Amino acid sequence: MFVDSHCHLDFPEFRDELPRVLDAMRDNQVTHALCIAVEMEAWPAVHALARAHANLYATVGVHPDYADTAEPTEGLLVERAAQDKVVAIGETGLDYYRETGDLGWQRTRFRTHIRAARTAGKPLVIHTRAAAEDTLAIMRDERASEAGGVMHCFTESWAFAEQALALGFHISFSGIVTFKNAGELKDVARRVPLDRMLIETDSPYLAPVPHRGKRNQPAYVRHVAEEIARLRDVPVATIAEATSANFFRLFGIPPHVH
Repeated sequence: MFVDSHCHLDFPEFRDELPRVLDAMRDNQVTHALCIAVEMEAWPAVHALARAHANLYATVGVHPDYADTAEPTEGLLVERAAQDKVVAIGETGLDYYRETGDLGWQRTRFRTHIRAARTAGKPLVIHTRAAAEDTLAIMRDERASEAGGVMHCFTESWAFAEQALALGFHISFSGIVTFKNAGELKDVARRVPLDRMLIETDSPYLAPVPHRGKRNQPAYVRHVAEEIARLRDVPVATIAEATSANFFRLFGIPPHVH
């Protein structure tokens, strides 16, 4: 019924916890989850998770917050994107909130990921924080629309969302949309077309209400769907069905676990 389009199950917070996490997913009708890579050194563990479980999938990429890490080449990203159960390139993008100084390396890395996605024919998973203008400019300059993808953990304005949608991207909502002070984001959640919406946890971070402040997990993605359903005054099944269908279509994943 539900799908978690963005989580980090390889992180230390889930060490020795995976069986319980997968059981909780099943108990909460969360059928699939996409495990997101954040650096090349850790990618084998992300890929192994996806290969070991029929309902888990993987990406390949380097997060913009990781300054001191191996820089991926376009060729390496394309090579790994072709492997079994790797369905997207990212998490990539720009983050001017945590990093300071000359961030040209972030922009260069972002461009490399977009070029790799276009070559590989795989969608992008894009992170942007305090860098809206540059993110959109690079997406346009590098023709990210040819790859498509998702603006993950969306926290920007409706004006930004409109521009991302015009480039062919989906908008993904995390537990932040359940927070009381997220008024502008709630408005975006009311307005994004249902056929371009995804939901996610970004676990282990950003647990939704009523679990805010605790370690997040894919089972909690149902609370994101419930809040969006409340905001749009539709049954939660409407949000679940739409976001799941969008996930399978965007990432080219068969909807049934075999």
